[in-house]
Amino acid sequence: MSLKKILAAGAALSMIAGAAYAGDYKNKDKSSMEKADIVDTAVAAGSFNTLVAAVQAAGLEATLRSDGPFTVFAPTDDAFAALPAGTVEDLLKPENKDQLVAILTYHVVAGKTKSKSLAGKTLDVETVNGASVSIDGTDGVKVNGANVVIADVWTSNGVIHAVDAVLLPPSE
Repeated sequence: MSLKKILAAGAALSMIAGAAYAGDYKNKDKSSMEKADIVDTAVAAGSFNTLVAAVQAAGLEATLRSDGPFTVFAPTDDAFAALPAGTVEDLLKPENKDQLVAILTYHVVAGKTKSKSLAGKTLDVETVNGASVSIDGTDGVKVNGANVVIADVWTSNGVIHAVDAVLLPPSE
């Protein structure tokens, strides 16, 4: 079974994670979170541990701590957990670093994009990876079919939108 099909199957399970994250985030002091960068905000949220580990393994932590600004469509821990057993572990291996970087940079867009600027629109946006994601803001916000389950988590160097699935760049 292809990784794309497996990820699509896991999307439904990860929607539950997004709802749990929403409750956690609403209870946090948003003003203190805005002062932290993308990485520290993701760590503080407690729902992006796998993403943070992947960012570190890919050598992208310094980039996501830089001035930016960046918009990150961040898969929750449950989005990663919905992948087949061993998938995340394989991606974290040093020999798979290029693939991991390609996947992670496909979740990042240059600039600070507010969810309200996406409302009612459909568009393709180029990611840091160089490939585009399709955004559909006509019924909530979806990125390549993944639901934005928490929007507009402001950081000192951008914004995080939690998504309920891991996005895969197009095959070349």
